[in-house]
Amino acid sequence: MEELQARHRKEQRDLQARITQKKKSATKKTRKGVNDECERLQRELNEKQAAEIAQLNGEPAPPVDGIDNLNLEDGEEPNSVAGEDRAEPTSETSEKNSEQAGKAAEASTPSQPAPATRGKKPNRQKARLARRAAEREAQSAIAAEEATKQTDHRGNEKEVMDAAFKRLGLKEVEINPDGHCLYSAIASELDSLGIGLKPDPANIVLPPTTLSRIETVTSPKHDGYRAVRAVTADYILEHQDDFVPFMEEPLDEYTRKIRLTAEWGGQLELQAIARAYGVEINIIQGDGRIEKIEPGDTGAVDEEERSKRKIWLAYYRHTYGLGEHYNALTKES
Repeated sequence: MEELQARHRKEQRDLQARITQKKKSATKKTRKGVNDECERLQRELNEKQAAEIAQLNGEPAPPVDGIDNLNLEDGEEPNSVAGEDRAEPTSETSEKNSEQAGKAAEASTPSQPAPATRGKKPNRQKARLARRAAEREAQSAIAAEEATKQTDHRGNEKEVMDAAFKRLGLKEVEINPDGHCLYSAIASELDSLGIGLKPDPANIVLPPTTLSRIETVTSPKHDGYRAVRAVTADYILEHQDDFVPFMEEPLDEYTRKIRLTAEWGGQLELQAIARAYGVEINIIQGDGRIEKIEPGDTGAVDEEERSKRKIWLAYYRHTYGLGEHYNALTKES
């Protein structure tokens, strides 16, 4: 059975290749005829494979429509002989004529065919199930072949990322994928570098249920992302000429989303964060590239301090189910 199924899968793949080639070569005038021919070829192959499966299972093939067992005996109809003399038949002649009449009557009467020895009547339901099984096998084979040609974006991205981390001596810190991942990753990095989150408490808006926890806003392990969101929104408002030309909505609405919602952060937010905290942000991409965002004017910071104020982030596009995601990266100890 396995050998038959393997042959059936190959036949289905070969037919699909032929059908694909025929449809590619079709023109507007010939398309309908080509489609009809492709449907016929597929139907014939499915029926052939279903019959082979039924035969392998010990089920007889459906009988061929038509007239069979035509065992009629040939006989000649007696010719009446005209003669001038009408003599009375002798006993020998009478017996002969009687025999010929019997043959004529036998020939004129439809003979009953001898009962043919037929196999067991085929089970139509089993044949239908076998045909469907063959079709499902063919579809599974095609799907499996297509799957082997698809790119494993998730696996490739993770492999490239891990290689980059190893090369740069970085360790990944998982961040919760909740819409605040960019700001939470920044808060984690600022904490590891010993840089304060420095929010203006007057500009941090908290839901009423968390007003009593205002002190936790400066802690990256709790609501640190809120502090980073507040600093980002403040910086954009204070330097709106640098950001408004790149916005697709009013400034107030844009900064409100940064401050109060779980809106994802992007390029503008990264620029604001780098300048507000005076840090260089390095983002490792899924294809191995490293995007660097400069902090802008850091004249008040000496070269040694500037070299320490570097943040590393991992940016994923395929690995996480919710879509784009940032994780924090720290130097291996």
